[in-house]
Amino acid sequence: MNKELLGKVKHKKETYRGWKQGQVAWEEYRETVQAARDQVRKAKALIEISLARDVKDNKKSFYRYVSDKRRTRENVGPLRNETGDLVTQDMEKAEVLNDFFASVFTGKSLSHTAQVTEGRDWENAEPPTVGEDQVQEYLRNLKVHKSMGPDEMHPWVLRELADEVARPLAIILEKSWQSGEVPTDWKRGNITPIFKKGKKEDPGNYRLVSLTSVPGKIMEQTLLDTMLRHMENKEVVGDSQHGFTKGKSCLTNLLAFYDGVTVLVDKGRATDVIYLDLCKAFDPVLHDILVSKLERHGFDGWTTRWIRNWLDGRTQRVAVNGSMSKWRTVTSCVPQGFLRDRHCLTSLSATWIECTLSKFADDTKLCGVIDTLEGRDAIQRDLNRLERWARANCMKFNKAKCKVLHMGQHNPKHNYRLGEEWIESSPEEKDLGVLIDEKLNMSRQCVRLQPRKPTMSWAASKEVVLGLRGKVLVAGGLQGWLL
Repeated sequence: MNKELLGKVKHKKETYRGWKQGQVAWEEYRETVQAARDQVRKAKALIEISLARDVKDNKKSFYRYVSDKRRTRENVGPLRNETGDLVTQDMEKAEVLNDFFASVFTGKSLSHTAQVTEGRDWENAEPPTVGEDQVQEYLRNLKVHKSMGPDEMHPWVLRELADEVARPLAIILEKSWQSGEVPTDWKRGNITPIFKKGKKEDPGNYRLVSLTSVPGKIMEQTLLDTMLRHMENKEVVGDSQHGFTKGKSCLTNLLAFYDGVTVLVDKGRATDVIYLDLCKAFDPVLHDILVSKLERHGFDGWTTRWIRNWLDGRTQRVAVNGSMSKWRTVTSCVPQGFLRDRHCLTSLSATWIECTLSKFADDTKLCGVIDTLEGRDAIQRDLNRLERWARANCMKFNKAKCKVLHMGQHNPKHNYRLGEEWIESSPEEKDLGVLIDEKLNMSRQCVRLQPRKPTMSWAASKEVVLGLRGKVLVAGGLQGWLL
């Protein structure tokens, strides 16, 4: 690290301290971090180029650098298998995790088959095309620090060769889209387990991250752009969905929902909010169900045929410290990259809900006024509908995590059922990172995020938030909580 680079890193640390003390704006801190990060990456790239260029004369430095990079910190500890035994070998751990991840898949059933769209009029229409400029733009915007998929085609190589690769890749993508044929490499995924929380020996406490083919991701992005335009024109995604939607976020979800709740409470209306949690939200969803929903929403036959073939025959394996498990067939699950497809599952329920429904991806809240018998019955009817909807889509609610908050004066604290089980009431719930209690008092949230040495900016934001009681929630203050 030269003197200039050390100065950049030092300036970043000083800016961070200034931001924590409220003396530096968030935008200025973010720009400083980005500038320092870019300088470090450029310096690192220069070192790597120098080592590669001088490898014949200085093999020792080259292989020492490679060896240091290969030293990985163990992310997956010893795991318990189905028999309760503790496994410590990387290969065994990979197999245990792969078995667990595959256990949530739903097997194909005769009662859930894809309803193929009647007629093939779409074949007489003009076939879809993929432009060279469009592919070139995707290649140039690839993040070179992302990992490669099972085909071992690194995004850095593709980005560097964007001008040369764009034309042949555009031809391949277009032929694949028009014919419906999907390369086998695009259907494979290397699973990296990421520990969440709880006991490390429990496989259920690991979240899977799927690393797939980079050219396959470019094809997915091409289809996503077309699907997004269709969904916006046909208004497939309802206003209640804030996840993966342009112009919406956690912040808009919380502001819109709790603004309505506080208005009701301020008017003296007894209000209940029910927080719903889906088990492994999208993993049990059959591929046939997903394709049939795409067809029902009016997506063209070229796209639905490609997606059907892309989902059919998918396989995955788990990687632990370089050791790979065996390949397992994926019979269900909405793949991580196809976020818009997940909308087709989460958007349908809002059309026949009587009460207020708010969603961020699969995180769902239901709100209703319950100072009348009709209001309480309306919430129960909506819960019954949601339970039937989940069952029809091979999904189920984690009923132990579903809770109800009773708000407002003279709340009768009515009991609700989800299926055959009663929903437990709770005095407070964490919603998208913000702690909400039955009195809509934000003191606990402020205390939870209080720094060891309170600053002027923190004290001012606390006073504003407490003064407004969460009504409209002060966009700036709430955004600070979410950072």
